Amino acid sequence: MTEPRPVPPAEPAAGASPPPAEPAGERPSLTQKQRMAIGRVAMPEQDAIVRATNFREVNLGLTYQLAMLEAERCLMCPKPYCVDGCPVRVNIPRFIRLLREGDLPGAAESLLDDNALPCVTGRVCPQETQCEGVCLRAKTGKPVAIGSLERFVADWAQANPEALPARSATPSSRRVAIVGSGPAGLTAAGELAKRGHDVTIFEAFHAPGGVLIYGIPEFRLPKDIVQAEVDRLVADGVKIEANAIIGKTFTLPELRERFDAIFVAVGAGLPVFMNVPGENHKGVYSANEYLTRVNLMGAWQEASDTPVLHGQRVVVVGGGNVAMDAVRTARRLGAAEATIVYRRSHDELPARAEEVHHAEQEGVRFEYLAAPVEVLGDEERWVTGLRCQRMALGEPDASGRRRPEPVEDSEFDVPCDMVVVAIGTRSNPLLTATAPELEVNPWGYIVTDAHGMTSMPGVFAGGDIVRGAATVILAMGDGKRAAASIDTWLRGEWPPTPEEPTAAGAARERPARATAPA
Repeated sequence: MTEPRPVPPAEPAAGASPPPAEPAGERPSLTQKQRMAIGRVAMPEQDAIVRATNFREVNLGLTYQLAMLEAERCLMCPKPYCVDGCPVRVNIPRFIRLLREGDLPGAAESLLDDNALPCVTGRVCPQETQCEGVCLRAKTGKPVAIGSLERFVADWAQANPEALPARSATPSSRRVAIVGSGPAGLTAAGELAKRGHDVTIFEAFHAPGGVLIYGIPEFRLPKDIVQAEVDRLVADGVKIEANAIIGKTFTLPELRERFDAIFVAVGAGLPVFMNVPGENHKGVYSANEYLTRVNLMGAWQEASDTPVLHGQRVVVVGGGNVAMDAVRTARRLGAAEATIVYRRSHDELPARAEEVHHAEQEGVRFEYLAAPVEVLGDEERWVTGLRCQRMALGEPDASGRRRPEPVEDSEFDVPCDMVVVAIGTRSNPLLTATAPELEVNPWGYIVTDAHGMTSMPGVFAGGDIVRGAATVILAMGDGKRAAASIDTWLRGEWPPTPEEPTAAGAARERPARATAPA
């Protein structure tokens, strides 16, 4: 069992109504100057020393009073750039306006109409580079805390389901299979269920959620939050078949015979290793295995049957969000020393600034401009250290970041008893190998056209298996656009008109082929 999430002071209890608000017409209207004078509210969070020893959620959520104050900061721009910055195109001004009018049911209904997983995105979406990154308030100060407001409204909706209207859709008689229950798959399932289609999700693991469950730690995204989002989709009619490995349990062509359309959203979860001597020593994990053992299989709990090493000196190689998740997990599992080894400098870290800041607060050490060259071990091949080489930054590479270049005669050792490799993932060929007619690119990712359809008519794909490893919200955007394309296909109106949503991140466009199902 996971530890209960703390409830911040003044937060309305589950099932309770928020404090009464004045009718919209009687609320005092602030001028733009008054709104600009309101400073961005801070998210309450656990004390760093305390939270480094537990798996409870770090961010505690806004109180009702803080949320209402932050909502007043929104300028309700005539041109809402924040909507353009959102991969799932949430109508941000609308739900914030309803929130500050005191209409929480309306705000929740608006948010859920646009976003299948708002409790998730309110916690893990990189708003600072998307909706908040283009907020006009950021030009002269801090942007509106859109993510915090989204989380507040979504959490209220999850705690007050009776306040929301029941969803119903006219059955279409069309059956759709979703392969994978991660963010892309869950989003597509929710969108298709709203359109009346019969949706079944096939999940390889024993629990739905994909990377939301096995990849993101409890202290960033509690499992009960994800389960509640899944339960809401099930209540809307979505069916889930767990322990179903497409490529083993069924092949993709076999699945196609049973369903009118398929959406493939299996992610890109095959780990990438460093290819250095000693990498097969005992005590070396891929971040995928390490986080899956801890998150999905509960290895951090004393009563768990899933073993995991509790290293005292842990080194995590990498600088992305996965690396931060792994090193902060190691800290919570009792590591006295938890170190990030990253080949570039602080300014080039790809992880969210908040995650880096939290890691620093929790005592994580950062070894910048260092690249591993060997994993050291004892005579029994247990890890004893990581040999690294100093790096210097040269000219920018294809990613736009300055390229790390080795410094001669600069090797040094970092003592440790465990190494976690978090330098990326790639596509898993398990599914694609059983469908030779499914076109993939040289890296094994599925090729789609501009509408998200693959080389197999009626089979669509999105998320990391198309675009490569990316963020939760980008995968959700792919799922939402693919659902619109699938609905068009099922209605016999293929190809979509230019005005209809198309799948982003397509490998290359190809002309429409085949006709819609009879």
